[in-house]
Amino acid sequence: MIKKRLFGNTDCKEVFAYELINDKGTLSAEIITYGGIVRTLKYKGVDVVLGRDTMEEYENNKGYYGALVGRNSNRIFGGKFVLNGKEYSLEKNDNGICNLHGGVKGYSHSVWNAKEIDGNEPSLVLSLFDPDGNEGFPGNVNVTVTYTVTNDNQLKIHYEAESDADTVINLTNHSYFNLNGHASGSAQNHTLTIAASFYTPNTKDCYPYGEILSVENTPFDFRKGKVLKDGFAADFEQIKMFGGYDHNFVLDGTGYRKYAVAKGDVSGIIMECYTDLPGVQLYTGNGIENERVCKDGAVYDTHQAFCLETQKFPNATNLPFFPSIFVKKGEKYNTVSAYKFI
Repeated sequence: MIKKRLFGNTDCKEVFAYELINDKGTLSAEIITYGGIVRTLKYKGVDVVLGRDTMEEYENNKGYYGALVGRNSNRIFGGKFVLNGKEYSLEKNDNGICNLHGGVKGYSHSVWNAKEIDGNEPSLVLSLFDPDGNEGFPGNVNVTVTYTVTNDNQLKIHYEAESDADTVINLTNHSYFNLNGHASGSAQNHTLTIAASFYTPNTKDCYPYGEILSVENTPFDFRKGKVLKDGFAADFEQIKMFGGYDHNFVLDGTGYRKYAVAKGDVSGIIMECYTDLPGVQLYTGNGIENERVCKDGAVYDTHQAFCLETQKFPNATNLPFFPSIFVKKGEKYNTVSAYKFI
């Protein structure tokens, strides 16, 4: 089932909200056409993602709550890259140092076109035309992102894109999860398991500088499960610099696979995470500071939630030994990630 309503207006464009409900009624997702944002995600009545209530609040969506991020997710140091011998300059919208999540507007602040596919496992197909030169990136790119709510309680996200010139494409979703409920306070007592034997440490400005390090005997070892607060308390420079995690993990294995499991300590809700991508950014809401413009009148604070942003590695344009985020003219960008609730 799909329910549609007018959510608001921005830049003289109507923004609609679509609620996708599976046939069992156990999982629903409300997605708005502004930013392709997952505004609510309810499993058995518990809303497990942070969000906002109005269009006006989302226009200043600090933290990218629930948004589709592109043309490139995460950071590019220096806001520039070289492709086919030509240097491209991007907006340095992250403290004047990095290009972050595609730039000032990017996909997260654009209005997407929407097509409904109703049924037992409803889908919402969002599409966007990203013109050559937008935010400094080359190539005209047609992007399609399909959200599907399945009867085994998955939210599947299928990303597709194609460019008429060589370019950068690296998309993700920036949902913040709290499996006890979005307004339940800190997520620090959640248990998280990540199938990753390596991670990429950051500079103080939060972008990888090129090392790929083992997680062994570090707070980054989530292979057997870890309570988040135990990591926050670690006497470890990479944790202390950011007040928690804001790091790329190098996922074990290849192909479509389960890469993470999270569990809410109060609700008991389990979220299994799947992707075919090589990396995931774990961000633990370190920068949420008494955020009051929030859904249902809730007040969000530090470590209120965590993000698992599937991706190719940050700053890959400057580090050619990382998995490439360059996409050739006419090449199909095609990747799937999913969150399953138990």
